[in-house]
Amino acid sequence: MQPEIRGYRPTDLDAVYDICVRTADAGGDARGQNSSDRLVGDIFAAPYVVLEPGVARILDDGHGNAVGYVVGTVDTAAFVKRYREEWLPVTAGRYGNDPRDEMWLELHHYPERMLMPELAAYPAHLHIDLLPEWQGRGFGRGLMWSFLAGLHAAGAPRVHLGMAPRNTAARAFYDRLGFEHVPVPSDPGALYLGRDTAV
Repeated sequence: MQPEIRGYRPTDLDAVYDICVRTADAGGDARGQNSSDRLVGDIFAAPYVVLEPGVARILDDGHGNAVGYVVGTVDTAAFVKRYREEWLPVTAGRYGNDPRDEMWLELHHYPERMLMPELAAYPAHLHIDLLPEWQGRGFGRGLMWSFLAGLHAAGAPRVHLGMAPRNTAARAFYDRLGFEHVPVPSDPGALYLGRDTAV
């Protein structure tokens, strides 16, 4: 069977966690860097498919296995509220005081960090990740077009994403898809890009 882009299924959750950690180190493998390989997924992947499953798009290898995804939200402000009220209680107690987790847990416990005035004109946001062997083959582009079409249909006019500046391959990919730099002086350590959702 041929690979396909499809909606998220609850049976994809473990694969979503796995894809997230295997691409979390500026596109490289972050397994073993924290007390749990699920920590990064609890911040950047799982809350999206749990709270807004209808928005997510999955790259299926043709045999039912998720090998890539785009997750996100139509409305960042509403998502932040739900993250605090619904997702933080779900994940409470999963992580202790391991020093390796400190940076990530600071992000996890402060979802309001996603609310930046510079990004107000880009109310939706996304995260896209594909396993390395599925990159560079056109699947990321297909995932993104499908995701953007869904945002557009849901009424989101524009979308943004944040990325590590050193991930130059990802930046080149986003440039080809029409994303443009959005200056965010309040967060100089990250690079933000945005575009409209019309494809």
